[in-house]
Amino acid sequence: MSDEKKSIQSIVTPTRLEYDFTPGAATARFLRGVKEGRILGQRCPECSKVYVPARGSCPRCGVATRDEVEIDGKGTVTTFCVVRVPSENIDLKLPYTAAHILLDGSDIPFFALIQECEADEVRMGMRVEAVWAPKEEWGATFANIRYFRPIDEPDVAFEKFKEHL
Repeated sequence: MSDEKKSIQSIVTPTRLEYDFTPGAATARFLRGVKEGRILGQRCPECSKVYVPARGSCPRCGVATRDEVEIDGKGTVTTFCVVRVPSENIDLKLPYTAAHILLDGSDIPFFALIQECEADEVRMGMRVEAVWAPKEEWGATFANIRYFRPIDEPDVAFEKFKEHL
């Protein structure tokens, strides 16, 4: 037996986490809207910022948000990431792009996939629209919006969305 110490270089440990999500009132209204093919946000009564998905309160002012605002599915890419690392849990052709999308009329971007273009074509300021799953597949889930795709509109100037980074 050798006195040499051997160190472990790596270990593979499969993990799985299952959980149930119970939405609050604002998130439940958002999810019911998505089930109907509508994107709903809420406006702060003090600063007038619109949050999509709704959070129930304004993180800036600390007050309840009750005024619902319907937003269409068009928006602007504010930042993005090109993913080149495979994952056994994600069935997408590499590379793919994930981006923060600032929907028109909202004041906070959210994370979504960009598809129907090459990863090297995605850019900050690019105009995109939501691509919905077939209506018969809709449920109370954000997965109703499959991804966003580029639209034939001019890019938005950085100065117009820089505060949303």
